[in-house]
Amino acid sequence: MGSLSPWHWAILAVVVVLLFGAKKLPDAARSLGKSMRIFKSELREMQTENKAEASALDPPSTTEQGHTEARPA
Repeated sequence: MGSLSPWHWAILAVVVVLLFGAKKLPDAARSLGKSMRIFKSELREMQTENKAEASALDPPSTTEQGHTEARPA
């Protein structure tokens, strides 16, 4: 019950073709792919910025007994 059977996928495909039309499907798929590429590149850029910010921060200092002290921000 949790997964979709091949019949479900076939019905879903027919509904999509009826809603969007066969001529608009390639354009819709193209724009969806383009949007996904932009989204992924933005995520990658944000991750590299976060890594750069994290590496720029000073690591916490250690005391004589080996305990770490938090530095105020």
